[in-house]
Formats: sequence, C-alpha cells, structure tokens
Amino acid sequence: MSVPLLNASGCLDALTAPEVATTLDAFVTKTVTPLPREGNPPPRIAETGGWMLNSIGLQNPGIEIFSTNVLPRLVELEVPIWVSAGGFSASDYRNCCERLDALDAVAVIELNLSCPNVDEAPETAVELVRASRDATSKPLYVKLSPATPDIAELARAVADVGADGLSLVNTLRGLALDAGTARPRLALGRGGASGPALRPIALACVHACANAVELPIVGIGGVVSGTDVMDFISVGASAVALGTVLFADPFSPARIRGELEQEPRFRGYGSVASIGGLGRASAFTAGS
Repeated sequence: MSVPLLNASGCLDALTAPEVATTLDAFVTKTVTPLPREGNPPPRIAETGGWMLNSIGLQNPGIEIFSTNVLPRLVELEVPIWVSAGGFSASDYRNCCERLDALDAVAVIELNLSCPNVDEAPETAVELVRASRDATSKPLYVKLSPATPDIAELARAVADVGADGLSLVNTLRGLALDAGTARPRLALGRGGASGPALRPIALACVHACANAVELPIVGIGGVVSGTDVMDFISVGASAVALGTVLFADPFSPARIRGELEQEPRFRGYGSVASIGGLGRASAFTAGS
C-alpha cells in the first residue's frame, strides 16, 4: 500500500510544471467559479514566521473557459483531475457542478466551502453540498476550514447530504505587518495562513472527522516530509495533499515518496497499512 499524494488546490500550476504534476496520484486545480475573476490586487503573498499568507481572491478564467481551454491541456498530464469548484451561492455551486458533470476528464469535484465570503455554518454548508449533489453524480469531496467551531459536526452534516469525502483543511485567516510601516503586508490586509505551523491544527481536524464519519479524508496542512504524511495517515487520512511546500520545494513529491519508503520501518511497522488509523481515538483508549 502506498499513500496517494495530491497537491492542494492553488499550490501548483500543472501547465508550467508538468514534470511535478505527473509525479502526483491526482492533480487538483485552482478553484473555478461560474464567472471569471481577476483576483485581488498585489501584493497578495507574504511570508511570516512558520506561515505563508495569501490573498489570491479565487482568480480564475471561469467555468466555460476552464472547460474548453484549460481542462483539455490538463488531460495531457495523464493523471486523474480533481476540479476545485467555488462560488458565493448555492446556484454558483450548482452551475459549476452541472458543467463539470458533463466532462469525462473530471474524476472528482472538490467543493471549496472555505471562501471568506461564504458562511460556513452547518446549515449553509448543507445547502451548498445538497445543491452540488443534485447537479452531479461525480464524487464530491468537501474542503472545510479549520476555523469551523465544530468541524466534526460539520463533517456529519455534509456527509448526510451526499459528500463522498473530505479535504481537511483549508487556510486560517491571518495578518502580517510590515516592520517599518506597521501596515499590512497584503494589499487587502488579511489573508489565508498556511505552512508548517498549520499542521497540528490540521491533524486535530482530521482526527476529529475521522472519528465522526466514515468518509475518506485528504489530509492537508503544513506537510513537508514523509514523517508528516505518516502522521496524517495515523489519525485517519487516506490520502495527503502537499501545499505550501510546493512553493519552496517544487520537487518535494518525489522526495517525500522516497522518505515514505523508509518511514514505516523507522516507526517499527512493516508497511504504511500497519500505521493507518493508529492515531484515532480507539487507539488512544486501547487498554485504558
């Protein structure tokens, strides 16, 4: 058994780095919306401590241009294509999913429910997933924010209305100031915080959801090594996505695969399968 590795949405341009994308088990696109979006003004990326902040603003060409111009080029990678779909209303999600449902090249639709302009209360998430589920028979993975007050409750809610899997987690909201001016380093002030400091938060979210629902989970957040991948597998993830690390180390998928060949032995296990789920609650309470 090997651990499926993906990229986190928006963290890899497959068309300019196909040699990286083809080493993944699936490629996840940037979030696509019904209409084109120019995104936020620069600067929109900043480093701070153990974090990277971004405020891209869902820049994308819109679902029609994506479907006719971008997706055919991604198919040439010969890896499964997961399309991240987003918007600002149930009708936006429905429209994207209806269009993607007709495209054989789309293996999975990942619903980005973590946009700052979308309320993530369980009722709203249910509405968005239900609208998407009605529009497509393709597998739906739901991407959630670690800022959700009770992410396990939210996971149960979206599972009940047809989610096929979870992607955990998206970024947290953060702010970085310029030392000289004390003004925000991003043009719009706040941005999404990702990077190694997000990892323990993401692990806690995967752990909570793995014990709440029987859905496959893609673990996302601060992964930089094979050890990090195994931690996500230990708490219940069935696949892992690489995000911020791809900016600093674009060829990290190959390096991490090499580390994963050795990691189970370092932990005293014969295979990755032996480690899967050991960090879930049942393992914590065994013998107590």
